[in-house]
Amino acid sequence: MPETIRAAVCRDFNAPLSIESVTLADPGPGEVKVAVKACAICHSDVIFAEGGWGGELPMVLGHEAAGVVETVGAGVKGVQPGDHAVVTLIRSCGQCPYCAGGDQVLCEEVFPLDRRSPIATQGGAPLVHGLRTGAFAEKVVVEKSQIVVIPKDIAFDAASLLACGVITGFGAVTNTARIPAGANVAVIGCGGVGLNAVQGALAAGARIIAAIDLADDKLDAAKRFGATLALNPAHGDVRDILMTATGGRGVDYVFVTVGAKSAIDGASQYITKNGSIVIVGMPPSGVMGEFDPGLLAAWNQRIIGSKMGSARVSRDIPYLVSLYKAGRLKLDELVTGRFALDDINAAIESTKRGEALRNVVVF
Repeated sequence: MPETIRAAVCRDFNAPLSIESVTLADPGPGEVKVAVKACAICHSDVIFAEGGWGGELPMVLGHEAAGVVETVGAGVKGVQPGDHAVVTLIRSCGQCPYCAGGDQVLCEEVFPLDRRSPIATQGGAPLVHGLRTGAFAEKVVVEKSQIVVIPKDIAFDAASLLACGVITGFGAVTNTARIPAGANVAVIGCGGVGLNAVQGALAAGARIIAAIDLADDKLDAAKRFGATLALNPAHGDVRDILMTATGGRGVDYVFVTVGAKSAIDGASQYITKNGSIVIVGMPPSGVMGEFDPGLLAAWNQRIIGSKMGSARVSRDIPYLVSLYKAGRLKLDELVTGRFALDDINAAIESTKRGEALRNVVVF
């Protein structure tokens, strides 16, 4: 029988979320119900709530979560009630051509949860299962592939960050680009995703890790997370500084972790011959980037897309947990503020103002 829970519902774009009592279905075959203990505010949630990617309403957003497994559907193995788990938006079948090739984030399978939302109003009207998760709520029902069991000694607020921001930034460096040790790297944007790209570059053995942002406090954070250079375009010519640092050649990789056209368009000025631009941050629909194709071809450069850090969550999240437990990955330091569900709109506004690395809703 459907269960009544509380959730933050997006009923209108560019409007505060509404805290409502809604119903959540029981998990079907291959599905899992999780009691959410923490859900971070990701910029993807903000863009959706502002209408930047369109979509149907009303919707329950939230996708960067951790909690306790409550019930499992038929056929679910390796997960049981009482397990602590990270809940991701990555839903994969493991068998389609993309999954078989290791690209789980591109899975083409259509799951039952893609056809019917588990969330509804108390009157029975369906609510969109935002980002396949709907974790701005006390509980979620997701497909079993979206669940990764974690040790019980990790705080839920820190663990929730592994669901998106960490795997996206860290994975863009280590999975998508696979940078070699000694590479020179620049990261544009030092929010939650950018700082994890910095951490990924540090773990991969990059020589120069240049953090670029317009906010000095974000640059200070980047230095704490491993950046060797902290550059504010408002305070100097970033290109000149990078060229001097790299013997006039430029960096090998630029990771654009913000969805701003100016950042995407400006990335090419920083890379060397044979260099790569990795687009990590996703802009609103309709934003188009510009580049010089002649120079791109002549200099053997590449533009690479990175969705969710090309993550394989069953492999990557346990690895990141091991780094965290070994003191080689910062998670607790990413949490800027903790908010109750009733205060989620304040958490979102703080995120939009650029005040937070990651604000987390705790239950």
